[in-house]
Amino acid sequence: MYTDEDLIKGCIRKDRNAQRRLYERYADILLGICSRYASDTAEAEDILQEGFVRIFSYISDYSGKGSLFNWMRKIMINTAITFYHRSLKHRYHQDIGELQEPAADEMPGHADFTHEELLSVIRSLPEGYRIIFNLYAVEGYKHKEIAEMLGIDVNTSKSQYSRARRYIRKKLAAMSRIRMPGEEEEKDERE
Repeated sequence: MYTDEDLIKGCIRKDRNAQRRLYERYADILLGICSRYASDTAEAEDILQEGFVRIFSYISDYSGKGSLFNWMRKIMINTAITFYHRSLKHRYHQDIGELQEPAADEMPGHADFTHEELLSVIRSLPEGYRIIFNLYAVEGYKHKEIAEMLGIDVNTSKSQYSRARRYIRKKLAAMSRIRMPGEEEEKDERE
């Protein structure tokens, strides 16, 4: 079994076998990170591939301080942000202020959602909301850092995060109502 250190040395030497092993070891978990930033699986896979190209290109810069996974995770996040900026040129862009803000519904007391359902809700966020939500709520960046990364005002980051939370609450509340036991019987009685 190869250690991360062995794989790093091999990747620095441009050893294809070491690169393949590093990819196989971390691709699934890094794809999960990319999926939160992407609008669909194909886009997440594109971000993952581009991220691994960067990892292999800059692996000699890895200092060995901190975990290799965290170093690669940061590269994937930065790749997703770069992908977002680049794709803005090719997509219809609607100003975040033009989007209708969802009403802030109260969440039910307790609801269980699958990983796929939560990922679907996150993916359904408008692109700007999704990036900021992930950077702040999932990755733990501060709004000032997010603003610097995305080239936006700190208050824009805060307001988009707030709107993303309301949007997610509304979507999850709607999903909870769909699952409410007895709702089907009520519909049948009304028909």
